[in-house]
Amino acid sequence: MASLKFACVLLLCMIIGAPIAQAALSCNDVNKNVLPCLPYLKNGGPSVPRDCCAGVTTLNNQAKTKADRQTACNCLKNAAATIKGLNPNLVAGLPKSCGVNIPYKISPSTDCNM
Repeated sequence: MASLKFACVLLLCMIIGAPIAQAALSCNDVNKNVLPCLPYLKNGGPSVPRDCCAGVTTLNNQAKTKADRQTACNCLKNAAATIKGLNPNLVAGLPKSCGVNIPYKISPSTDCNM
């Protein structure tokens, strides 16, 4: 009986103490978040659309680990290379325009392995 109680307590401790697993960030997640920004990043406008900034903020909140930030960076660079007509100044200024602070400059030469 004592060993059964010990086993139950041990199992409970393992469940409570186990880190919550989080799925890794994927390019699909990244692209889905920034898709509403494309018209603005190509054509500009009086202000950044609200749904664009919501996606930028969500992406920033999802990319908490170094691996997630590197994934997001690489996904964005790969996507940007295939999209014609992006305004590099609007792209570089997007985080600031949305009130999101990131510690690096956005450009085609950004090193994603930082």
